[in-house]
Amino acid sequence: MKFLRRIVLVALLFLAILSPARAESIQVSQFRIEATEEGHVVDANFEIELTSRLEEALNNGVALFFAIEFELVRPRWYWLDEKTANARIDVRFSYNPLLRQYRLSTGSLQRNFSSFADAMSNLSRLRSWLVMDRDRLPPETAFVASLRIRLDTTQLPRPFQISALTDRDLNLTSSWKRISFVTDAERPPR
Repeated sequence: MKFLRRIVLVALLFLAILSPARAESIQVSQFRIEATEEGHVVDANFEIELTSRLEEALNNGVALFFAIEFELVRPRWYWLDEKTANARIDVRFSYNPLLRQYRLSTGSLQRNFSSFADAMSNLSRLRSWLVMDRDRLPPETAFVASLRIRLDTTQLPRPFQISALTDRDLNLTSSWKRISFVTDAERPPR
């Protein structure tokens, strides 16, 4: 009887490991890069759905840190692709129970929101992020731009960092969204 229980337990363990992963609760829904007078800017929309465990931690005073990462690559047929640029923004999402306000912080810029929905709506939009100077890219060249957003678990308190090693609810990472674009023949005038 013990042997049969062990077989059933091992079978259940394999089913749990091989079961399909749940749908991503964070992803890049729209993404574009545009040349302006200052340089190349990125606009993006994200679909972010916090798990109940993360939302509870946030409402109990644990700050969540999101990393928005950008890469620009020039494909080459004769050699490895050339990484032309990369950039990163860190966004701190926190809740102050005394003031009953949510706060999004990016560097020295801080914005307060009275509701969770407003804060999530703002976190889900990225506008006019300058990722590189305009003179950095050669004209009429093809590039592949990539963007992703993820929960930075290294910024969480230690107990959450340890749990994040095995808990899917704490590992929010979108897949890379890639778009191709060609730089303009002429640079915009200064």
